[in-house]
Amino acid sequence: MANSLCIQLINPNTSLAMTEVMAQTARSVAAPDTQILAVCPEEGAPSIEGHFDEAIATLGVLQQIKAGRDAGVGGHIIACFGDPGLLAARELVRAPVVGIAEAAMHLATMVATRFSVVTTLPRTLTIARHLLHQYGFERHCAALHAIDLPVLSLEDGSGLAQQKVREQCIAAKKSDGSGAIVLGCGGMADLAQELTLELNIPVIDGVSAAVKMVESLASLRLTTSKHGDLDYPLKKPLSGRFAGLNLREHYV
Repeated sequence: MANSLCIQLINPNTSLAMTEVMAQTARSVAAPDTQILAVCPEEGAPSIEGHFDEAIATLGVLQQIKAGRDAGVGGHIIACFGDPGLLAARELVRAPVVGIAEAAMHLATMVATRFSVVTTLPRTLTIARHLLHQYGFERHCAALHAIDLPVLSLEDGSGLAQQKVREQCIAAKKSDGSGAIVLGCGGMADLAQELTLELNIPVIDGVSAAVKMVESLASLRLTTSKHGDLDYPLKKPLSGRFAGLNLREHYV
């Protein structure tokens, strides 16, 4: 199909189950002519819950970005709420690269003047706060909340994490005065539509938001600028496990 778009959805952790949850959500909102290519690294951390995990995950993200570029995908999504390696990934490609935290926060400001974030572990709240500052949304965020359960509890089959997300979203609506809620984990992607209906306010998951952002950028023919700091990395010989990231040529 001449106008079809292939979006690479990168789960930076190694969980195949979580990758599939996000892939299903992405495909449910994608345009009919958009293909979702969902991938995750073969090695790394099974979940990302801190700065250390993000540092490990970044190499896998960049490897997948390069593989997607070589395959000719039209856009990339980094599907972890910490947006690990986002700017580095943008240096590697001309196609759009969107992080799910960035996408969700952007959309939240378009449908409400204030939003709340509901995420997993309390330690990740600081990471979310750093992103709010980096993206310029700190004045739009009313509060950050954590369900105090690890990321992988979202796929343990008990339903406890999903129930705690629901309860925290209800509490946030009552206490924060927010007009929207951002779900602060890619593993929560399949909860957004049901919670939006129940709470009667927008509950935004970053996977869906990122899919529609990449589609919009592609339809507008807007690509990552190669003028300034997001230009391709300076060519230099990378060694060891980084050798696979050596640039043989620049894509124009």
